[in-house]
Amino acid sequence: MEKALILLPAYNVGPLVGEVIERIRYPRNHILVVDDGSTDNTSEVARSKGVIVIRHTRNLGKGAAHKTGFRYAVTHGYDYVITIDADGQHDPDEIPRFMEAIKHYDMVIGRRYFSWRNMPLVRVFTNVTTSFIVSLLSGQRLRDVQSGYRAIRRTVIERVRLRTNRYQTESEIIVQAARLGFRIGEIPISTIYRREARSHINPIIDTLRFIKFAISSLRL
Repeated sequence: MEKALILLPAYNVGPLVGEVIERIRYPRNHILVVDDGSTDNTSEVARSKGVIVIRHTRNLGKGAAHKTGFRYAVTHGYDYVITIDADGQHDPDEIPRFMEAIKHYDMVIGRRYFSWRNMPLVRVFTNVTTSFIVSLLSGQRLRDVQSGYRAIRRTVIERVRLRTNRYQTESEIIVQAARLGFRIGEIPISTIYRREARSHINPIIDTLRFIKFAISSLRL
């Protein structure tokens, strides 16, 4: 039986992370929270729930938190990683669906349904735009490249060479995996937008970072 690591990158989600962990129906010793330099009690809450916690001493970015979790997974012999956001905007009850889907792919991305009725219009626009660009760069039609709800096989983690550390890392791993010939699939997931889950995306800076990544990924 394949062994999975549930990875939660976390930053200042003390009021939310405990509820997310409690809803994950999986052994706590296979759940890893990477606290990316939080200034609140995120680490303390996670540890109180009996999961593994690794804490960055300062905020390095969501991509850096993912890479820390990926290194842990490889070192400890996991077959694949399921990444899920720690702020309650993913439904932990859908984890078994990723476990089933990853049997047929090397990476599975949870695809949300975008609508101004369930998500701020600016986020709908950025998701659609970045998904279009990453689809061109990867040569695959993908509809939610900013989704942090994923299953990723160890073989992908070992082969890709991620250079970014923030939100663009989620796009970078798709492009690299696709170009290496890995199979990427999507499954529909619930679209949850919690107003109390404050986004740490800087619309200007993170857009510029994505543009820089996209330009560096062009095949000239």
